[in-house]
Amino acid sequence: MGASPDIAATRYAANEEVVARLREMADLLQQQGANPFRVNAYRHAAQTVELMDRDLGGLLEDGGRAALCALPGIGQGISGAIAELLRSGRMSQLERLRGALEPAKLFCTVPGIGPALARKIHDELHIDTLEGLEVAAHDGSLERIRGVGPRRAQAIRANLAAMLNRRRPFRPKAPRPSVAEILEIDAVYRRRAAADRLPKIAPRRFNPGARAWLPILHEQRDPWHYTALFSNTARAHDLGKTRDWVVVYCYDGDHRESQATVVTETHGPLKGRRVVRGREPECASWYRTRGDSSTA
Repeated sequence: MGASPDIAATRYAANEEVVARLREMADLLQQQGANPFRVNAYRHAAQTVELMDRDLGGLLEDGGRAALCALPGIGQGISGAIAELLRSGRMSQLERLRGALEPAKLFCTVPGIGPALARKIHDELHIDTLEGLEVAAHDGSLERIRGVGPRRAQAIRANLAAMLNRRRPFRPKAPRPSVAEILEIDAVYRRRAAADRLPKIAPRRFNPGARAWLPILHEQRDPWHYTALFSNTARAHDLGKTRDWVVVYCYDGDHRESQATVVTETHGPLKGRRVVRGREPECASWYRTRGDSSTA
């Protein structure tokens, strides 16, 4: 016998929520001028979930993200967004487009991270996703934050692995855009923002009047999709850098996300130059290839 209508409605309520959030992602991306490929990817994923005759939560529990990726039109990135929503009730990509992302609350969902440390992670490392936190936990960035030693970092890595249900080894050398392209996206973003040629969102943080002031850029440079925004962190506000620091989110063809923060360097041989934080040697090399002897 099949499930009663009431039981089926309860079971598939999560599916309906996923469909609604995926369609909202598509609508916001379209409104903000994102590449139609990305818009359609979220619409196709929503259609796949809508037509399912199985509860997504059960599918994730039984088969992990690999089971989500096996669904038509759902790749690594969108499966990660769906898994995040099912497990935490949040979808960080969507909240970013709404201007409502509160990364400190997201990081507090990881055992071993309290409110104070969560704020430090966001403000000092400029990351706002669990994926970004995982990278920081593996590449040594997390341990450079005061109060996080090797033992605590190891515990956070283990907790993140359990939360994200990793079925593949961590690969710190995963493909990422070149610093040249990230710097080009940064330049395009700042130029269009200065000319008031970008749509604006109303961030919830540091915006008591709910004013739409934060410009957002969506740009396609095959094989990468980019989203760029000025940093709206407490640290950026404290230092008066809200029109200098630019956070660039990079998505590959499967919508897997990485991110970079571009700033104006304040010391050393790159002083006054735009640099990708954490990739300064690559930036110096790139500037040298352009004939800039001051970075030698």
